[in-house]
Amino acid sequence: MSGTTTRTLPGADPEATETPGRTMKAIVRDRYGSADVLHLRDIEVPRVGDDTVLVRIRAAGLDRGAWHIMAGLPYLIRTAGYGLRRPKTAGLGSEFAGIVEAVGSKVTGLAPGDAVYGTCSASFAEYATARPDQLARIPKNLSFEQAAAVPVSAVTALRALRARGRLQSGQRVLIIGASGGVGSFAVQIAKTLGANVTGVASTQKVDLVRSLGADHLIDYTRADITDDSRRYDLVLDIGGNRPLSQLRRVLTDHGTLVIVGGEGGDRWTGGLHRQLGAMGLSLVVRQRLGTFIAKVTSTDLDALRELIEAGSVTPKIDRVVGLEQVPEAIRDLADGRVQGKVVIAMTP
Repeated sequence: MSGTTTRTLPGADPEATETPGRTMKAIVRDRYGSADVLHLRDIEVPRVGDDTVLVRIRAAGLDRGAWHIMAGLPYLIRTAGYGLRRPKTAGLGSEFAGIVEAVGSKVTGLAPGDAVYGTCSASFAEYATARPDQLARIPKNLSFEQAAAVPVSAVTALRALRARGRLQSGQRVLIIGASGGVGSFAVQIAKTLGANVTGVASTQKVDLVRSLGADHLIDYTRADITDDSRRYDLVLDIGGNRPLSQLRRVLTDHGTLVIVGGEGGDRWTGGLHRQLGAMGLSLVVRQRLGTFIAKVTSTDLDALRELIEAGSVTPKIDRVVGLEQVPEAIRDLADGRVQGKVVIAMTP
């Protein structure tokens, strides 16, 4: 990763500029590709709009979506507003925790000095602008680094289990990918909802899943999810690549499958073919099969704050790194060398 220079980046938000001379450090890129396209630069601090807030970011979370947006893969993701041939926005990252520095004229309920967590369009930076409806006050018992690990991954887990999965107390849930960012939250939230939880992970990660409270463990390097007769009311498949036929075999007759993420597959649709297939098949079978896209809202962040402050949910952080280590962290995430979440801490 190259050193720093001061510049205004092509493809940046045309309103995301302020008085020349006020700069911040940020991870940026001007093309899609591997982590090699990332650079640490000095760029201009974003300007707060009438309906946004300017946040001084203290820490940012690294989620799987950052890799997809960085790589522009699968190609289908580029049609969602990220830019067909090159990124529309130079920055990267979405979840963060920080302190409100300025608020727009139409913003109510937030003021400079408030400690918040939530999402924005470029969180791997010292400052970012964000929408108030995607922010909430940080849980009192979390540090900025811990809070930054929550917004995307925990909201995804919460909505997958409660809204999409309709999980009820006493039901059995199978969580594939239980040691990752979303999975580590999903195990804890499912237990809070009263479920009997089976977590699937590799040998080196089963201890983490056990510590999260899982009732049963499956080491997928030594056993398959279909090796016993256990059936589940809900299967949460996080970034997996198992065929739908295999997943359906471990569901009860009226069970629910929720696919989160789309790993594997080809460069055009990635693993999205499984989601599309699940939604189509769900029309003709008794089982509920499908997927969803989680949108972070203040309401969900407030709900998570209650769980976190009650001690029911705790972010599991693999390690905390600096901005200059982001490329290495993304490589480790893509290669499966992360347990829980990696967090990027900004220099005070």
